[in-house]
This record gives sequence, structure tokens and C-alpha cells, in this order.
Amino acid sequence: MHLDHAVTYPHRHTHSAAPRRADGSRRALRIGLGGPVGSGKTATVAALCRALRAEYSMAVVTNDIYTREDAEFLLREAVLPPERIAAVETGACPHTAIRDDISANLEAVEELEDAFREQAPLDLVLVESGGDNLTATFSRGLVDAQIFVIDVAGGDDIPRKGGPGVTTADLLVVNKTDLAPYVGSDLDRMARDAAEQRAGLPVVFQSLREEDGVHTVARWVRERIAAWVAA
Repeated sequence: MHLDHAVTYPHRHTHSAAPRRADGSRRALRIGLGGPVGSGKTATVAALCRALRAEYSMAVVTNDIYTREDAEFLLREAVLPPERIAAVETGACPHTAIRDDISANLEAVEELEDAFREQAPLDLVLVESGGDNLTATFSRGLVDAQIFVIDVAGGDDIPRKGGPGVTTADLLVVNKTDLAPYVGSDLDRMARDAAEQRAGLPVVFQSLREEDGVHTVARWVRERIAAWVAA
């Protein structure tokens, strides 16, 4: 087997959802969060909701294969009112519902936007993928930007291994840095490998056990919202 050949990954769908509704009003910015099972996607979504809910009108769409466990977690944590959280049961591989057949997710997003259109139009919708592997990417017809979440407990070689989630996401989050001493992960090595794989795209290291541990990611989201509104 030859291992020195160039590796290419399938591109996300190039078509984009229109930034404006039929009446000319601007729709909400849509940000997708993907990553492997247990990497901390739902905890990151919850932390972002707590950090941003006083500043923006926002909602969340979660994806699980056969359950609504992630949505139920967010409801138990009371990060947003129940009517601002929607759950999609994909019934198949999670990346299918965020990359290939996005109809169920797109319907959930649009229903949330319609529900709040009159009282407080949504500024932001977070779409959380079900737990997947390093190939998970979102269709550009569903989201405007993608955050990919990995964790140090999964191994410090993950950034080096790459995959489209690691290499092409608009933001890579290396989560659970507090566990590094206990699982033998080298954070400096992960930072070097991520920088090499991502060719200048941003990388954030975070621990949600720290006070305001989601601060850097929340700031990145704020910047994206500001750019979206100004465009």
C-alpha cells in the first residue's frame, strides 16, 4: 500500500442558503457544531447559550440518531426556554442529516425562525450534529460556519490525523484540556499539528471546567454575528 499519495476530501455543498427571507429581512446566522462522540459538543452548546443568551435572540437544533438526549440535556440545564430548542432524530449516520439530506434540519431551523419572527427575530441558530467521526462536515446549505470539537482524551494524535472536520472547519476547538495530565496528551504537540493541518484557520483550546471556559469561542461567535449583520 502506498501512503505517500495526496489525500483529498469531499467538499461541503457549495450552494448557500439565501441570507435573506422572501420579504427581504435578514435571517439568523447559522453555526454548526460537529465532532466525535463525547468530545463535548453539547456542553459547548450549553456554555455558549449561557454566555450569549442575554445579548442575542438565539435557538438550538440538536441531532441524535434515535433519541432526543442532547435536547433533553439542554432543557434540563435550562440554557434556553424550551420553545427555543428543537430536536431532530436522524435515523441514520449523523453526517447524513447535516451534509447529504439536510431537509429535516433545515425544516427545524426555519420553523424556529418563523416562530420568533414577529416577537424577537433570531440572531443566531446553533445546529449541533450527532456524535460522528473526523469526516463530519455541514452542508453550506444548512449552516454559514462550522465549529469542530475534539477532546484531548481522544488522543493527542487527532489533529495530526486530520480529516475534513479538523482541517476545514471554520473553528477547531480542542476541548477538555484539564484532562491532559491524566491521559498523557501533549497540548503543545496538538497545537503544532493543528496549526500545520489547518493552514491558518483558528484553533481554540478550552476547558469548560474553568470559569468562563467558553470565553474565546463565544468571542469568535460574536465576531461572526457582527460580520453577518454588517455584510
